Amino acid sequence: MKIVKYLFLGFVFGVILIKAEVVSWFRIQEMFRFQSFHMYGVIFSAILVGIISIQIIKRFNVKTIKGSDITIVKKVFNKGTIIGGFTFGLGWAMTGTCPGPMYALFGSGILVFGVVLLSALIGTWTYGKLKDRLPH
Repeated sequence: MKIVKYLFLGFVFGVILIKAEVVSWFRIQEMFRFQSFHMYGVIFSAILVGIISIQIIKRFNVKTIKGSDITIVKKVFNKGTIIGGFTFGLGWAMTGTCPGPMYALFGSGILVFGVVLLSALIGTWTYGKLKDRLPH
């Protein structure tokens, strides 16, 4: 029963992605061709919300719903970051979407994204099996 609330939130998030047109291949193409500000506006808005949220968490010592401390771990930069970023970008270029909207596109009836979704799941499973042998 607990999973229902997460499925509902995922559904709502998917509807928002579809309605905001941020999963549209044409919008993504416009962004990469510098023909429209739409996607940049969405991305910059998300960055701004993230910055404000993290500052609120740090300054007011915000806790989780269960009362636990929220810790923000510093990220270490390494060659795995470059390889992962390149792989992520290559997948985005090949499919015209990043991982989050894949579900929304498939759910909105673009069934070819079933192949993309299955490929992403296979890639994730493969990473899980090989992660101990990869550069981190």
